[in-house]
Amino acid sequence: MMKNIKVIAFDIDGTLYPQLRFFSRIFIHFWKNVVVFYHFGRVRKALRRCAPLPDLYRYQAILLSERMKCTTPEAEEKLNEVIYNAFPKYFKKVKCYKNVKETFKKLKEAGYKIAILSDFPPEQKGELWGVLPYCDGVYGAEKIGALKPSKYTFGIMARNLGVKMEEILYVGNSKKYDVEGAKNAGMKTAYFMSWWRRLLNKPLKDADISFKNYRQFLEIVLK
Repeated sequence: MMKNIKVIAFDIDGTLYPQLRFFSRIFIHFWKNVVVFYHFGRVRKALRRCAPLPDLYRYQAILLSERMKCTTPEAEEKLNEVIYNAFPKYFKKVKCYKNVKETFKKLKEAGYKIAILSDFPPEQKGELWGVLPYCDGVYGAEKIGALKPSKYTFGIMARNLGVKMEEILYVGNSKKYDVEGAKNAGMKTAYFMSWWRRLLNKPLKDADISFKNYRQFLEIVLK
């Protein structure tokens, strides 16, 4: 399978780091702003079904304003205050999964292009645990104009990297957004198994690769 792969692209949230580590740090912030988080979640769900948008941030604010019965500028302010400007400080103390940086380094040395594609702004995570120097492209789906699992999102990444869809292996932890999204776009997929799948040693049949940790992922890809 790997002989035709030129790019290995990664999701961030839940794929490069355990989301529980982040959630534990925003626990108080979340409950202080639970109403905003609730409506934000509903808006994001609706956006995943939308066609590509020229300004996703603006449309997101419009949808949120309708749900929260406020003006669009007020909704934009809430989004920045509660989500976009708040998250970076909580990420500072979140550690990535073991061997993530080593994985990026060895994949680069093996001749692969490396990319990151995340629904949330990658810049929220600061230096991304030192992996940025190994990346040939870093993309935020919001700036592209469509959230995963949109084929458009994956297609823009492929176009910018100058490769065909089938030449990309996309790595993620979400069956619906990462595996099914990338697969429907024509990519190969690698699934970072959830804790219960790791416990039961139950790979995801929909993915081309299922792995429990990054050491195992490297062994599979570089064998």
